[in-house]
Amino acid sequence: MTKVTFIERNGKPKVIDAKEGQSLLEIAWDNEVDIEGACEGSMACATCHVIVDAAWFSMLPAPSEDEKDMLDLAYDIQKTSRLGCQITMTDALDGLVVRLPRDVRKMLL
Repeated sequence: MTKVTFIERNGKPKVIDAKEGQSLLEIAWDNEVDIEGACEGSMACATCHVIVDAAWFSMLPAPSEDEKDMLDLAYDIQKTSRLGCQITMTDALDGLVVRLPRDVRKMLL
């Protein structure tokens, strides 16, 4: 098991035990973190946008051009923004910290 911390929109941290191989989107869904993921992880929306803590950002694989294009649709974009569906937990990411953006574009009602 690895740990990931989601800093929720209210500023409170939510530390979660995550299975290696799960995406941040899957972890969020399994643990009632407020991430929509309207496209169910197919990288066709930006509703799983997270902001990676700067200390962890360089440890992630570089985003693909498709991910960068999708991030252009996200609100509150930051230098360390990523799509949660594209970050897969590994032992090397044990302790990862991500923040939910201030606002999101809801696609599902």
